[in-house]
Amino acid sequence: ALPTPIVAALVVTFLVPLLGACEAFGAGGSAATGGSAATGASPSPALPLRVAAAADLRYAMDDLVARWRSAHADAPVEAVYGSSGTFFAQISQGAPFDLFFSADLDYPRRLVEAGLADGSTLRPYAVGQLAVWVPRTSSLDVEGQGLGVVLDPSVRRIAIANPEHAPYGRAALAALEAAGYGEVVRPKFVFGDSVAQAAQFVESGAADVGIVALALARSPALAGKGRFAVVPAELYPRLEQAAVVLAGTDRPSEARAFLDFVLGPEGRAVLDAYGFLAP
Repeated sequence: ALPTPIVAALVVTFLVPLLGACEAFGAGGSAATGGSAATGASPSPALPLRVAAAADLRYAMDDLVARWRSAHADAPVEAVYGSSGTFFAQISQGAPFDLFFSADLDYPRRLVEAGLADGSTLRPYAVGQLAVWVPRTSSLDVEGQGLGVVLDPSVRRIAIANPEHAPYGRAALAALEAAGYGEVVRPKFVFGDSVAQAAQFVESGAADVGIVALALARSPALAGKGRFAVVPAELYPRLEQAAVVLAGTDRPSEARAFLDFVLGPEGRAVLDAYGFLAP
C-alpha cells in the first residue's frame, strides 16, 4: 500500500482541480434561461466558460480573464490551473471543461486524435521560456551565474515541476542535463505538482532555487519576491503551447470567441508582457 502522504498528494494532484471544475459546473445546473412571466423570476446568471489552463498561465490568464470580463460581462470565464498532464488525464476521463490551454502542444493534439477536442480549433498560442529563480533575499548571484547557480555549495534544494506530467519540469530536467549538471543536482530535486507549485516552494523557503516558467518569475505577484535569469532556449526542447476547444462543450461559439480574444492583439500583448514568445 502507498504511504499516507503519497496518497494524500495524489488526491490533491488529481482530484482537487477536477472537483473544483465539477463544483463550478454543478452549481449552475443547466444553461441559464429567462425568468417565467407568471412567477416574475429574474433570469439565471450565465454559467461561466470553464477553462483548464496550464499553471504557467496562472497570472497571465487572470489578466486575460479580467480584460475579457470588462467587455463581455454577459459571458463569464472561470479558469482552473494545474499541470497540463493532469488536465489531459482529467479531460480524458470526462472532466467538464470547455477549453484547454496546454503548456505542451502534444496534449491537445492527442485529445483531438481521441475525438475529445475539435481539431479545427487547435491553435498554438505561445512559446514558453524557462527561468532560474531565487528569493530576493538570497545571496546567490543568479543574475551573474544563470543556470550555473545550482552548483553553488549552499544550494540544498532545487524546485522543478514534476517531469512526469508537467512540460516545464521536463524542460528544466533537459536544461540541467544539457548543461552537464544533471547527475550533480539530481539528489537535490524537490518536485512540485505544477510549475506554479515549484515557484511556491522557492517563495516559501522550501527550496533555495527554482527552475520555473519565466511568465511566473515576471508576474506582478512574484516579481518583487525573487530574482531570476532566463535559461538559454537552446538547452531544452521548444515549449510550444497550444489551446483547443473541447468536444464536450455545450457552448462552442463562446469558447471559440474567448480563444480568438487570447490569440488577438490584446491577448498577444498580455502574453508578451509575461514573457511568452509568439508561436
